[in-house]
Amino acid sequence: MSFQATPADVSVIISTASATQSSSNEPSLATERRITPSWSISQLKGKLETMTGVPPGSQRLLFKSPGRPDQWIEGEDRLIGEWGLVRGCEIEVHDTRPVAARLNFTDLSSVEKYEIPAEKYESLNNSVLAWKKSQKLGRFDPNAQSPEDLLHQQVAKDIEAIEKKDIKLLARAIILPSSPPHIRRGTIRYIGPVAEIPFAPLKDKKFTTEDGHPLEPFWVGIELDEPTGKNDGSIAGKRYFECAGNNRGVFVKPEKVEVGDFPPLDLDLELDDDMEEI
Repeated sequence: MSFQATPADVSVIISTASATQSSSNEPSLATERRITPSWSISQLKGKLETMTGVPPGSQRLLFKSPGRPDQWIEGEDRLIGEWGLVRGCEIEVHDTRPVAARLNFTDLSSVEKYEIPAEKYESLNNSVLAWKKSQKLGRFDPNAQSPEDLLHQQVAKDIEAIEKKDIKLLARAIILPSSPPHIRRGTIRYIGPVAEIPFAPLKDKKFTTEDGHPLEPFWVGIELDEPTGKNDGSIAGKRYFECAGNNRGVFVKPEKVEVGDFPPLDLDLELDDDMEEI
């Protein structure tokens, strides 16, 4: 039910007071509606119920008008126009019910959610899955490689990069792409799989080598000279290498690593050089 506009209607802001005034002064609802000054307070509350969900008997209305003190609206039979209804004023609805007795429309944890059975979803002809089938995309592509094939290719690519780039423990390296002045350099502390970093095509699947070891992509763990990393050498509680401090560790793919003569940053020396140029 909506307000019926008439020539005498006045645009008013309708708001609801926050459920916990001590934690927030922001209203949980604020909308502009047209109010007829000849409505009784009882009529007004009936119309406000459709917007706020607060029963008329539990409403307490606070009238706010620019340049005037706020005042409570009293008297069910009085007309709302008696409060000096003008454009720009506000009627704030307060719910007098205990918080536990109010319906919570923002908490979705208790809302029953419908999940379509997998068999029914697969039988639909207007779903995303049906579209993928018709377009032969993803796993429906007859030429698509299996997740196991993709994993073998990734592992082979990682091993080739490690050998070609001469990536070794304790070697100095920079992370690509790097360009001055944003060059991240450090010392290689770890080379190998990181089970906590998922390989996207696999999802929850696991594969092993012929000798029973897990088949996983390779990563290079680097302790950076500066705290510009993502971790401290550990991921999800598992430690792979030690770092001098937080945000000094990072794991990158082998193709993103360049090994070379990259001496540790000497901030004191750089500061002296800058001073000589002044």
